[in-house]
Amino acid sequence: MLARRRRGTANVHESFSDVALLMLATFVFLLVAIIITARMQEGDNSPLLKQNNADMAETIKSLQAENERLYAEREQQYTVDAEEQIDEVLKMVGLDSASGRKDFDVFINGLKDIPGDDIHLVIDATGSMHGAATFMVPLLRVIVIRTGKKMAALTWFSDNTSETYTGSMGEVFDSFMNGAPFFGSDETIGAAFTRVGEMSPVPGAYIMLGDEPSDDDIYYDKIEAPVFPIAIGRSDPNTHWEYGQLAEKTGGKLLQLRFE
Repeated sequence: MLARRRRGTANVHESFSDVALLMLATFVFLLVAIIITARMQEGDNSPLLKQNNADMAETIKSLQAENERLYAEREQQYTVDAEEQIDEVLKMVGLDSASGRKDFDVFINGLKDIPGDDIHLVIDATGSMHGAATFMVPLLRVIVIRTGKKMAALTWFSDNTSETYTGSMGEVFDSFMNGAPFFGSDETIGAAFTRVGEMSPVPGAYIMLGDEPSDDDIYYDKIEAPVFPIAIGRSDPNTHWEYGQLAEKTGGKLLQLRFE
């Protein structure tokens, strides 16, 4: 199952492979350089070694700056690439017709109602979402980009387990696709929001993606930011009602995207 998912997302990331490898090599070099520097400082404090240490520190500083530049370029390319990929995403989920595209655009317009400066994505990673894995990353990129806000974090949940990722958009989505199980059967939305509230700063809003109602209790008064749920998949009355309640009771808004 995991192998199929990774093959499905290969096309999304292949254009960035050279950059990713370069950044990995940079980090390895930095680690080795830091270790060598530390050992040199422990062994001797002669003027020559002090000068070598200073030179090494300048090299590390320069490499860190270069690494940050590469990440910035990668993020910019991701942004452009995500916009270009939207047509492919719509085809994959059957929304490339005129009416389907209109529905998608209405959904995108609703993202502009999200308050605050940043968003935290909360995503169902149970087995029922496995079919969405192949287009999840470009879809999420488009969602984040169209909100016009910073992505504070991403949390996946499944079977009373969850994990939160932070960092650049590229780092977060890479971690998500490699770490999310897309396995299990319990949509423990309540437990996910409890852990998110305890383990991460409160964002301007949460955007939650899922395809089924929660299998545990949701304590709305414990959620400290408005939730904007998105129902993935065919319209289901129970899912629509529960997601609507989640949005209403937290001050958010229900955003529904139909894949039919």
